[in-house]
Amino acid sequence: MYSNGLEKGKDYMETPKIFESEYRFCLILWECEPVKSSELVNLCKERLGWKPTTTYTVIKRLSERGVLKNENSIVTSLIAKDRVQAAQLDEMVEKTFEGSLPAFIAAFTKRQKLSDAEIDEIQQMIDRIKKGKS
Repeated sequence: MYSNGLEKGKDYMETPKIFESEYRFCLILWECEPVKSSELVNLCKERLGWKPTTTYTVIKRLSERGVLKNENSIVTSLIAKDRVQAAQLDEMVEKTFEGSLPAFIAAFTKRQKLSDAEIDEIQQMIDRIKKGKS
């Protein structure tokens, strides 16, 4: 049920698994929080086509798993968007590329044309990591 950071030598906190429909819900929550649960119902109906019962069920499930809290009908996240995205990416790299980040990057760059600006930005990230400034 949990996805861990898979980079060797790093100690990542466990992040609850968030499924695709739950992630789409979380995108709305992160954008609007703190938000009344009734407003989330309206937003999910408008953006996701969900019935109220579906939204309340997702709120309950994610609350039970420690992803969000619902106090006095005000919903807030307990886990940041970037942490969830990192856990999902770690899981995908592990499952699809046997944990090899270079294999993932090679596959990605074969299918995506990177601009010079994007290449420069990636190189700057690599340079910061090499200098220990992540």
